[in-house]
Amino acid sequence: MITQLPSDFADWLRLREPADAAARSADLVDAVRRRLPADRPVVVHDLGSGTGSMARWLAPRLPGPQHWVLHERDPDLLALAAAEWDTAGLVTVATRGSDITRLRAADLADAHLITASALLDMLTADEVERTVAACAGRLTLFALTVVGRVEFTPADPLDEDLTAAFNAHQRRTVDGRILLGPDAVAVTVAAFRRRGIDVQVRPSPWRLGPEQPALTVEWLTGWLDAAVEERPDLAGAARAYRDRRLAEAASGRLRVVLHHADLLAG
Repeated sequence: MITQLPSDFADWLRLREPADAAARSADLVDAVRRRLPADRPVVVHDLGSGTGSMARWLAPRLPGPQHWVLHERDPDLLALAAAEWDTAGLVTVATRGSDITRLRAADLADAHLITASALLDMLTADEVERTVAACAGRLTLFALTVVGRVEFTPADPLDEDLTAAFNAHQRRTVDGRILLGPDAVAVTVAAFRRRGIDVQVRPSPWRLGPEQPALTVEWLTGWLDAAVEERPDLAGAARAYRDRRLAEAASGRLRVVLHHADLLAG
């Protein structure tokens, strides 16, 4: 099961929502549209929905009436997600308090499409296996999984060491759970293909710069904190690195490409 997220997580989700929207693969959405039924309302189950950003982004890109079922274990996030929707419109929403790592195929039986965003890297190999088993046989779109690559402009000699430390932190053990982090895309693709299910993978990078100053600073701070937590010996160098990078961000010089991947199965 996924551990409880911090109370300020909703603020982080709101801050990142525009970058997520800009990054997700439009190419895979085109493929989704071609495969959905045209003669009835489309039912979409969104796993780990948070405040509902995936639904807000994808629903206007899909045709006709839709019914979204948002699965999330945090009731406060579910309440925020539900509050965003006009229930009189063509898109209706239901919420379910779910531990998504325990969902079964029966829980998703009415789905024409299953979605998730920024989820897979927070799971273990066993949890991915169970999730794929629950989704198998249904069109599945998983967006924005980190792949362990970051590009900084301008470059800095510490970039490589800090990236490696952050990636190791993403693969850490939490309450006995070994997180997949940057290995999640490969593990998920393999799990689908073992079941004979075709998977398409597309890049979905965040592109951060002077247009997103608050997100750039928040992401950089969290990225460095995680790297230093994994490698305390980097703490002194990371403080100087943080000062340099924040100065570059303040002057509009810092640009970051944070690589993710989207995948479409089925």
